[in-house]
Amino acid sequence: MGRGTKRKTSHKSDLQEKPSEPPLQKNQHVEPTNKGRPKRSRASNPQVVPEYFPEKRNLEDLWQQVFPVGTEWDQLDMVYQYKWNFSNLEDAFEEGGELYNKKVYLFGCTEPQLVSFQGQGKVTMIPVVVAVVSPFPPSDKIGIKSVQRETEEIVPMKQMKMDWVPYIPFENRESQVERLKSQIFIMSCTQRRAGLRQMKVERLKKFEYCLPYFYQPLQEDELEQSTVVQILFPIDPKPVFCEFDWELDDLEEFSDKLIEEEELSTDQKEPFKNFVKEKVREGKKANREAREARRKALEEMSEETKAAFENMKFYKFYPVSTPDTPDVSNVKAPFINRYYGKAHKVM
Repeated sequence: MGRGTKRKTSHKSDLQEKPSEPPLQKNQHVEPTNKGRPKRSRASNPQVVPEYFPEKRNLEDLWQQVFPVGTEWDQLDMVYQYKWNFSNLEDAFEEGGELYNKKVYLFGCTEPQLVSFQGQGKVTMIPVVVAVVSPFPPSDKIGIKSVQRETEEIVPMKQMKMDWVPYIPFENRESQVERLKSQIFIMSCTQRRAGLRQMKVERLKKFEYCLPYFYQPLQEDELEQSTVVQILFPIDPKPVFCEFDWELDDLEEFSDKLIEEEELSTDQKEPFKNFVKEKVREGKKANREAREARRKALEEMSEETKAAFENMKFYKFYPVSTPDTPDVSNVKAPFINRYYGKAHKVM
């Protein structure tokens, strides 16, 4: 046999002939087969460790839902930089607490105070919640006043996008609001921070000068009219901020003390005294107008409303001390604002 000639070989004798398979019928389904393929090992699922979250307290976010009236918008983040604990406010609504089973209206405010935290003194915006026990809203108005403003305004709350709204505890948030007989109402503000950029400066500042308004006509004869005026004397490089009591403080001694503490320069003493005198005149005028307003309101008041005012109570809540927040126990004060006066109890 020559080179390059292919030799035919037959495998019939070596291989068993496979039986012929029947032809596929129309639309017949053929099951896939893994015959001859190595089995793939199934990956074992890692054991999932369940993650547990602490159960929310029923009134845990109550203090955060209350709008801090009069706080500057750019300082709101400073208020919430700490995890303040208002468990004392929550406990007050439990059986045996001061607010248990009572109709309560809450509003917030902030108090800038020098407090110690982790060994350092720091001016801190302390959140405060005021609870008013009353069968009806204590007021539907807001006062707009600051030491920078020459005039005082009393306007409807809704003009400043504020209103009393029911607070819904966590356990009831799946229920329909209209079916709930809420006993807790909070002062809320619907003004969004995103809309502040388009707001005129004068309108913006009004929010920062707001004070919850209230008048108590039943205390006309025994009312402790506030004799304290807030002083913000605008000088460079730093303005003088203080409180002056025209009954307890002597203006001459008061000014000398500020000079001694290097808060006021000697050449600014007389202008400062004149500034304080003007603020005192404004304060006394406001007190006279308030007495007249109370007298008029008392004449027009029903006996039922009188009884409600007689039993109305104010409670002022500060955050409780925790390792994660500054200690405010030494700066608690009963004074709320010029309209509400002093709280019946500080918590």
